[in-house]
Amino acid sequence: MFLKTFGWSLVITVLALATALIYGSWSAVAITLILGVLEISLSFDNAVVNARILERMSPFWQKMFLTVGIIIAVFGMRVLFPLLIVGVTAQLNPVEAVQLALEKGPIDEPGTYAYLLHEAHPQIAAFGGMFLLMIFLDFMFEERDILWLRWLERPLLFIGKLPMVNVVVALALLALFGATSGDHQAVVLVAGIAGLITYFLVTGLGGLFDVGDPDDDGNSFENTGEMVAEANRIGKQRRLGHVAGRAAFLLFLYLEVIDASFSFDGVIGAFAITADPIIIALGLGLIGAMFVRSLTVFLVRQGTLDEFEYLDHGAHWAIGALAVILLVTITTEINEVVTGLIGVVFILAAFFSSVVRNRRKAAHAPVEDTAVATH
Repeated sequence: MFLKTFGWSLVITVLALATALIYGSWSAVAITLILGVLEISLSFDNAVVNARILERMSPFWQKMFLTVGIIIAVFGMRVLFPLLIVGVTAQLNPVEAVQLALEKGPIDEPGTYAYLLHEAHPQIAAFGGMFLLMIFLDFMFEERDILWLRWLERPLLFIGKLPMVNVVVALALLALFGATSGDHQAVVLVAGIAGLITYFLVTGLGGLFDVGDPDDDGNSFENTGEMVAEANRIGKQRRLGHVAGRAAFLLFLYLEVIDASFSFDGVIGAFAITADPIIIALGLGLIGAMFVRSLTVFLVRQGTLDEFEYLDHGAHWAIGALAVILLVTITTEINEVVTGLIGVVFILAAFFSSVVRNRRKAAHAPVEDTAVATH
């Protein structure tokens, strides 16, 4: 199972490291590997969220996510997106943007590719932060059967009964961070609102299509967000069935936007380690993105999210933490190691809490059920 799931990721990693060695030196290999580990640690919670959504998709669309989706993740977000940001910021055409990137100028030198991308961080952080914040708030305000951090999640469920409370909280935080962003107030507010609009477009477009499964006993959803929330609440693929066609395309689109939002901090932070776009593409794009995809598939095939029921909660708390960190970094720099560790801590805490929960359930299981299970 391990080689079947992670085989291609291991092959791609070897090829990426070999390319780094040919392109640069052993130091380039080390930096590429560091960037790959950084991306995996930052995106582990992304894999958990992806897995829960991927369970809803038909085998065809799962393959699309692992093929076309990886191309978008690697070349779209880790290569083309930074070039687009720098091109728009510096008013450069695509060729000039590529030439500037290949100059490998340091991040603290005005006019370099890394410097321009770093200068665009406030609007990038505002967009990604608001999108991720909405994912977190929608999960926490949604009625569900299982609670993890009850002392926090119960009050949030109670607050979630208020109409449009997620939007109110998101706009309040955007106003707070926008007001403290100094000269960047206008771009931060516009980018944050654009993040909210993108979230509602991606999740709300489901209302235009039949996102319910015709063989699912009348289960239907008005938007993609409701479908994702129901998948999180019930947590059983067989009870919700697979979606296909336009509904699956919307989930695919939703996954890609989530991946983009998660990649913002990694792409920006990578330039603090190296200004070489080729090494960044090899480390973040090929190694990091491939392993995140493989980890997503592993979680789906193993049924890990159903076995360890708090992982969903841990992933969403990590998303909420990442959203707040992105908003904080509009004015204050935070080391990427801290960002990655927060996500890992939430995931590990949720995992061990799930193990404890499973042991308690097994200890209190009826004797006859235990006897049946042993045969």
